[in-house]
Amino acid sequence: MTFFLQFVIGLAGSMAIAGAAYWKGALSRSGFVAAVVLGTLLYAVSDLMWFGSLIAFFISSSLLSKVKRRRKLEAERHYEKSGARDAGQVTANGGIALIAAIGYALYPHIAWWYAYIGALAAVNADTWATELGGLSRSQPRSIISGRPVQPGTSGGVTLAGLMASLAGGCFIGASAYALYWLSGGEAAHPVISLGDMQQMWWAAGAAGILGSLLDSWLGATVQAGYRCNRCGRTVEMDEHCSMPTEHVRGLRSMRNDQVNALASLGGAGIGLLAGIWI
Repeated sequence: MTFFLQFVIGLAGSMAIAGAAYWKGALSRSGFVAAVVLGTLLYAVSDLMWFGSLIAFFISSSLLSKVKRRRKLEAERHYEKSGARDAGQVTANGGIALIAAIGYALYPHIAWWYAYIGALAAVNADTWATELGGLSRSQPRSIISGRPVQPGTSGGVTLAGLMASLAGGCFIGASAYALYWLSGGEAAHPVISLGDMQQMWWAAGAAGILGSLLDSWLGATVQAGYRCNRCGRTVEMDEHCSMPTEHVRGLRSMRNDQVNALASLGGAGIGLLAGIWI
């Protein structure tokens, strides 16, 4: 298949999927554009196995965001970003994976595949932890001090969230494994053997839970935190309760998108190391 044909197929598929997500309110207008660009480029340089793994992340995380939406609204009031994903979120979650796919296209090596799966596993695990962990009845605890914190606090973790992050990472591994066979198996991917795909399950699980924990740690240490002078809560945004907030911790330049991108990069590294060592 020529690059041009792959580009056209990728564009058509990305527009259809992103368009449906935009129509359902899962993507903002800028998020729609970013998703189309990212998806088109990814398919143009790869194939169904790579593209489908990204779509598995996108669809599963979008569906989970709708689960018991009302019950999660209180915690989401304190997040910098919630609801429809914008271009920054799309790029932060998929940018590292796209770089790995381009690297594989230029220099085919199994390392790029482990990095790709690790990046996707990390962001999917973090999304699942946020969406499913937000339904936990137990109070979150700080990943730094272990003390109870309010739901929605950056760096807060629950047992349910940790289990969800592990499941989210393994889900990416399972999706990639199925897509490997659907796209032709080892005959279509001579650099990626069946043994590599079996090891990838462990790499995806490790990248998922460790990448999600890295995201929480970054959220508790370097991500910008602000105090609302009206309700007293520590939040992620410059304005809360209809008034400006006060910067109290972290780096002003380290916002939610930057933290997600770093967690994705960390997941890529964890996936690569796990693939090598297992």
